[in-house]
Amino acid sequence: MANLILLLQEYGVLIVFAIVLVEQIGLPIPAFPLLIVAGALSVDGDSSWLAVLSVSVVACLISDYFWFRAGRYYGKRILRLLCKISLSPDYCVSQTEDNFNRWGPKALVVAKFIPGFNTIAPPLAGAMGTSNATFLGFSIAGGIVWSGTGIAIGAGFHTQIDQVLEILSTMGTTALIVLGVLLVLFVTFKYIERKRFRQSVEIDRVTIDELKKLLEQGKEPVLIDARSVTAQMLEPAVPGALLFNGGEPIPELAALAKDRHIIVYCSCPNDVTAAHVAKELIGHGYSRAKPLHGGLDAWNAAFGVPREVDEGNTASVG
Repeated sequence: MANLILLLQEYGVLIVFAIVLVEQIGLPIPAFPLLIVAGALSVDGDSSWLAVLSVSVVACLISDYFWFRAGRYYGKRILRLLCKISLSPDYCVSQTEDNFNRWGPKALVVAKFIPGFNTIAPPLAGAMGTSNATFLGFSIAGGIVWSGTGIAIGAGFHTQIDQVLEILSTMGTTALIVLGVLLVLFVTFKYIERKRFRQSVEIDRVTIDELKKLLEQGKEPVLIDARSVTAQMLEPAVPGALLFNGGEPIPELAALAKDRHIIVYCSCPNDVTAAHVAKELIGHGYSRAKPLHGGLDAWNAAFGVPREVDEGNTASVG
């Protein structure tokens, strides 16, 4: 462990750059504690707080701009990919969309403090058409605030942190084992959290082929778009679908028979938003409410991409 502390003292700036970059790319490696340690070491003269701040902001900017351009080019596809590989629960996309829609690009200033938001916000900004200048300005501001907070905490509590580092240095290999175990526990916790979340939305889904049969048989299933307002801006809704905006009541549902086929779709991984809405509808007595497996992507693959959003929401409810 003493060698690790020496490495931090000797190559702290490079280590901070590498760890922050890897974390901001999306890997579950907590970089904020490292910034705190670097802040404490800077008080003792072992490193320059300005150098640490600079490389951390640069690392954040590199990662942010990479995802920003990916979002600009690939749109919603890159968002779904990020949530599929993320250890955060699958509702991260819809939450981020709602937050970004509420705050706009200013959300980038605080995004790094919100789990799941920090990785999703930059590509969402790109997909939403945020200009390069606006994005870079708020991204740099966010990097400064996030990095500066970690360094400031370390500087403010440098005495206590130095004591902890001293204890760890006397523990030798044991300290590395403890840190490794803590990292494994962190990743395991995030995995269990995601697994529990998926279990909470387990419900029978309707496939696109089953939906086709319902349409062919004249069952006239009612389609409900459960995506966020931002997602509906990025991709057109299915023509005639009712919009379930932020959980607001859908007046047209009152005219439906309780045994009417209701198909709910979204564009998030594992259809989690649609599953939540379908469960809510079942709780209100609509026993045949089901999420569409594959969501909007499945519909578009089978029926083609709608050209524009149907603002009239003219689903048949008769």
